[in-house]
Amino acid sequence: MNANLAEALSVTLLLATLGWAVARPPHRPEALVAVPAAVVAVATGAVSPGHAAEEAARLGPVIAFLAAVLVLARLCADEGLFHACGAWMARAAAGSGPAGRSRRLLAAVFAVASLTTAVLSLDTTVVLLTPVVLATAARLGVRARPHLYACAHLSNSASLLLPVSNLTNLLALAAVPLTFARFAGLMALPWLVAIAVEYAVIRWFFAADLRDEELEGPGPQDNEPVRVPLFPLVTVGCTLAGFVVTSAAGIEPAWAAAAGALVLGVRAVHRGHASPRRLVTAAGVPFLAFVLALAVVVRAVVDNGLADRLGHLVPHGSGLPSLLAVAALAALLANVINNLPAVLVLLPLTAPGGAGPVLAVLLGVNIGPNLSYAGSLATLLWRQILHQHTHRVRLGVFTRLGLLTVPPALVLSVVALWGSLRLLG
Repeated sequence: MNANLAEALSVTLLLATLGWAVARPPHRPEALVAVPAAVVAVATGAVSPGHAAEEAARLGPVIAFLAAVLVLARLCADEGLFHACGAWMARAAAGSGPAGRSRRLLAAVFAVASLTTAVLSLDTTVVLLTPVVLATAARLGVRARPHLYACAHLSNSASLLLPVSNLTNLLALAAVPLTFARFAGLMALPWLVAIAVEYAVIRWFFAADLRDEELEGPGPQDNEPVRVPLFPLVTVGCTLAGFVVTSAAGIEPAWAAAAGALVLGVRAVHRGHASPRRLVTAAGVPFLAFVLALAVVVRAVVDNGLADRLGHLVPHGSGLPSLLAVAALAALLANVINNLPAVLVLLPLTAPGGAGPVLAVLLGVNIGPNLSYAGSLATLLWRQILHQHTHRVRLGVFTRLGLLTVPPALVLSVVALWGSLRLLG
């Protein structure tokens, strides 16, 4: 195929794939357009079969891990773990007027959402925790808006800590020789800095909402006892320990995630709480197909000129100015073509520079998407979840909040990363 025609076709397929993902009608999976787009890319020669197979082999362990974590999170929800989180947040926020309840609930949401995102991935925060937060705010008689926007922002910016927190992190871990513990050590300070900036700005931005009671609803109800389901909690803890062990042994973390999902899955099936079909549904097979197909389409775009153009823009080195420039470029690209394609494009260009530039890319593609709906699939999913619960989301509010949080969070997190690299070597 002619080079110019291949480039135009690749870009068109990518835009069609992302456009469908952004405007996806209900009950229509993202894979409905992505898979045919990948097939067209290979069939027309926009991407060679060898390069498509290479992408599939590279993403295989990542997709297996994602499937296992989705099942694990769904089973934790079925066991009542997120219901217990809601009861704990209500208890932690109870005991004073609406302003006090709302501010304490915001702090509790930040704690729970940050840990949920870090341990069980950003999709868990969006799909399973956000409805719990909405119900908890209604139970306490406070406005839900600050707490819901906190869930959206933390599903992105709080996904920096562990390789398992975000699909982008897993892709980055495959590009540089970092262990699970080493990754967490380098990203701990940027993670804390990003969360602190988000908390300060969201508390200021929604100050009026945090002072007012909800106009409708049953009023404060916070007497539900907190019954923590120990079995799923211990299983999640053991799975986290398994991530550390498998990483140190050079084994894919998907095996540890699969073990945790298997333990809870066997228990659920044995007790009649789930069926094998339900577990397969929880794995999100259409979404996994979308991720793989998107990677093939992005590879077509990269092979047909994008890598060469971006190669001139990516700075080299691990100095603070270079890291800031890489993170800013990644954030910009994430808001233009979504964070998953952005990381797929930038990793091959930054990996030769070592861990510093690659982790700076993660700061950009994980914090940057808070600037626009299209920045990450998690944000699009969050919007759909709220629409399903008849809660209105305003584009202007989301954009203004993003403009206030993203620049300081990104700059300060990059500075924190630069410090961690210097401190830990």
